[in-house]
Amino acid sequence: MGRAFEYRRASKEKRWDKMSKVFPKLGKLITIAAKEGGPDPEMNARLRNAINNAKAENMPKDNIENAIKRASGKDAESMVEVLYEGKGPHGVLVFVECATDNTTRTVANVKSYFNKAGGSLVPNGSLEFMFSRKAVFEFKPKDGIGLEDLELELIDAGLEEIEEHEETIFAYADYTNFGTLHHAIEALGIEILKANLQRFANSPVHFSEEQMVDIDKMLDKIEEDDDVQAVYTNIS
Repeated sequence: MGRAFEYRRASKEKRWDKMSKVFPKLGKLITIAAKEGGPDPEMNARLRNAINNAKAENMPKDNIENAIKRASGKDAESMVEVLYEGKGPHGVLVFVECATDNTTRTVANVKSYFNKAGGSLVPNGSLEFMFSRKAVFEFKPKDGIGLEDLELELIDAGLEEIEEHEETIFAYADYTNFGTLHHAIEALGIEILKANLQRFANSPVHFSEEQMVDIDKMLDKIEEDDDVQAVYTNIS
């Protein structure tokens, strides 16, 4: 899973570095979290997590506060999260996670990106068995606790895999253990930098450089959409 994750991470960061809309995207998740569980991050774990993720991307405090305030406004009433599944050029499989206040607009846009690339959307659930949904946590090493000791401390909380890359530790668990592992990491006095749910292909596929040109062109279009939050593929 490590190599596959690093490819997706590098690919995603490369694209998001070119985007100027990262803060609005993060703001939508904060608004949705505040709308569902209330504006107090101490009482709303999902909001607290969304704020931490935003801070990790250097989102200004004012932007975060404004996103929370929007949860009580009319604009937030129709804000929902939606998921689309599709097959792109050369058979690449794609999950598209969105946050939108207009699902009609969003599905039309996402559908057009696939169609123009020679692909198509597929019924939701079609790709579910081809991917595993994992809880992913990022945090810095803690003095006095080595990677092996950390693994032993967290395994009862559902930890499946742990690795260190460029002085950052990545911990993985089944998505059902998100809350349990989150609490266990914090109980060790470790500050979590990022925590979210991601999808990993069970059987990643290698595509040639020529094929990746077509695939990346479609993925760029999808990820540039204001409503799109995350994109996952079966690229190895």
